[in-house]
Amino acid sequence: MPLHVEHVDRVAVLTLDDPERRNAMTAPLVAEIVAAMDAIDADPEVGAVVVTGAAPAFCSGADVKALAAMADGTEEPADVRDIYAGFLRILESPLPTVAAVNGPAVGAGCNLALACDVRIAGTSAIFDARFLRIGIHPGGGHTWLLDRAVGPQAAAAMDLFGTRLDGRRAAEVGLAWECVDDDALREHAIAFAARAAVVPRELAIRTKATLRHTPTLTSHDAGMRFELGHQIWSLRSGFGAAPSGR
Repeated sequence: MPLHVEHVDRVAVLTLDDPERRNAMTAPLVAEIVAAMDAIDADPEVGAVVVTGAAPAFCSGADVKALAAMADGTEEPADVRDIYAGFLRILESPLPTVAAVNGPAVGAGCNLALACDVRIAGTSAIFDARFLRIGIHPGGGHTWLLDRAVGPQAAAAMDLFGTRLDGRRAAEVGLAWECVDDDALREHAIAFAARAAVVPRELAIRTKATLRHTPTLTSHDAGMRFELGHQIWSLRSGFGAAPSGR
């Protein structure tokens, strides 16, 4: 099985485990990710997700055979979404998600990391867009995700100029939240995810949805008005202690 799913209290840990292909997004792996995320999102006992890879890589990108089939015209353009369906399914999850990037995250593997809400890099992490260097245009919404994560200059440095970022540099430019030693990465990422998993599940889901919607708002006032209904809902839901008035 190229994917392992483990539950650590309220955190689901997805580990890509196909070392011969350096955890490339093959059709079987993509299908397993989609099925696993469907089950996780439906499970009220799961409050957050960690995505990582088995050594020696986080994810080496899309399956080379699938890309070749697209290039020679034996697959239809619509099949491109199937190649990217694994990371898109994680991107679409309503739950808080953390990427524990333990090695190279290349092409679609970089997209997999970008699909998560927070990225924690190990010292062995390498963020490598690589699309242009193999002669293809970025896909899967890569440019939108990368620009949103690091801004236009860093996105250009990675996509146009082929700059690869190690874990420490990724943390410096904001592509990763932090960089930790490889030996501590997995447990650190689980502990970080647990901080979101212990809060009321629906409250975390609504707050994540608000964070996703916020870039479309045009003013602070619009932000307050958008938040108001959700904040009133949370106050009436009894998640926390009632304000004392002191």
